[in-house]
Amino acid sequence: MDANPLGEILASLPHRYPFLLIDRILEAEPGKRIVAIKNVTFNEPHFTGHFPDNPVMPGVLILEAIAQAGALLACRTDPDAIKGRLVYFMAIDRARFRKPVVPGDQLRIEMTLLKRRGDVWRFSGQALTDGDIAAEAEVMAMTRDRGPVRE
Repeated sequence: MDANPLGEILASLPHRYPFLLIDRILEAEPGKRIVAIKNVTFNEPHFTGHFPDNPVMPGVLILEAIAQAGALLACRTDPDAIKGRLVYFMAIDRARFRKPVVPGDQLRIEMTLLKRRGDVWRFSGQALTDGDIAAEAEVMAMTRDRGPVRE
């Protein structure tokens, strides 16, 4: 693991503020599972409108954090196959929201690799706060060449 905890994440994911939703990798077993952290803070831009008097992290962003953790597991599992490529989110199944996520929470994202066939990956994930499941889903992703930058 990189001496800078954020270094590996920045090297592996193309996302940047405000869309980088993983702060730290706690555990990783390549080919099996990963545990990542997202610290939820009040100053994140989505809280100004969702909802100003009762801020709740949008479910779609929780699912994105789950997908980003899956991409990090793919990068840890087969770095040579991922190098120079991107992991694209393809599909989501069995998504369930169990508990609101609010500023001050810490999301613990636990991902398990279910299956890999070539460039297609399938993961199962949970986002927990204080040991309780806030959201869960199965996600599929595929790796593709980065391609040219469009202007």
